[in-house]
Amino acid sequence: MKWAEISILTTHEATEAVADIFHGLGTSGVVIEDPELVNSYRRSGTWDYCDIPEAEETGTVTVKAYLPADDALDDKLRLLAERIGGLGGHDQDKGHGLVRWQEVREADWADAWKNYFFPVRVGDRLVVKPSWQEYLAGDGDLVIELDPGMAFGTGTHQTTVMCLRLLEETVRPGDIVFDVGTGSGILAVAAAKLGAGEVRAVDNDPVAVRVAGANVAANAVGDRVTVAAGDLVSGLAGQADVVVANIIADAIVRLAPAVPDRLADGGVFLAGGIITGRLGDTVDAVLAAGLTVERVLEDGEWATILARKGDG
Repeated sequence: MKWAEISILTTHEATEAVADIFHGLGTSGVVIEDPELVNSYRRSGTWDYCDIPEAEETGTVTVKAYLPADDALDDKLRLLAERIGGLGGHDQDKGHGLVRWQEVREADWADAWKNYFFPVRVGDRLVVKPSWQEYLAGDGDLVIELDPGMAFGTGTHQTTVMCLRLLEETVRPGDIVFDVGTGSGILAVAAAKLGAGEVRAVDNDPVAVRVAGANVAANAVGDRVTVAAGDLVSGLAGQADVVVANIIADAIVRLAPAVPDRLADGGVFLAGGIITGRLGDTVDAVLAAGLTVERVLEDGEWATILARKGDG
């Protein structure tokens, strides 16, 4: 199958809005190429080896997505350009706002991931390792074997890293965990490896459900992790000790009112994927739902909220 690889040059501020526009057009996922993030990983030493050069210009972010190269493509490209052009009218600096695209084969696209994905330590114990890389695990390492496929969430973006670190702090043996908008399944797999007794992962993208299911199987946690289509309301029943949603601010704002009913008393809500410019109204939505915000982590332009139901 042939795909159109579409690239938007934008700013950190507008990254979330551009990703949301792509999702509105029916893309299966987004790729965010952030030179500031790459530089931070090069300097931190979390990559054992990296041949990507240091970026001098870090103000421009490239957001990529993939659409089928079919008869509907031209109309979608025109609509995309209109919506990107309209960002300025919503007081967002879209930067270049340049739309570029090229036709790629699915196999070529899949191989392109491998040039930018290395083993990464993201916490005291968690290590994210691409399936095609070798890694010698140390004592206590919990290695997540990951093939991102067409789903967002490779373990290297700030939003995913913050969620993984908070899961490391909050998941206790035997916990029930709900992963909303699971993407590649990385957070669900991490929760299981951290000792959760049951993890239920949902996503409204069928490609993400397939990819997450494959990653669950590859990490041999299928006895504790289920992956299904749905969201917090339609796809999950009962209550969890931890609900994690690494999505986008608008989705978290919509999701927040339903979270308390899905949390046990003292349960934790981890909300990631929030651009810092939207942090205030996202926190307001979480507070309005009756949860207590205990911590906010920030990394670059991104933020993650840890909130709790009751006193804990």
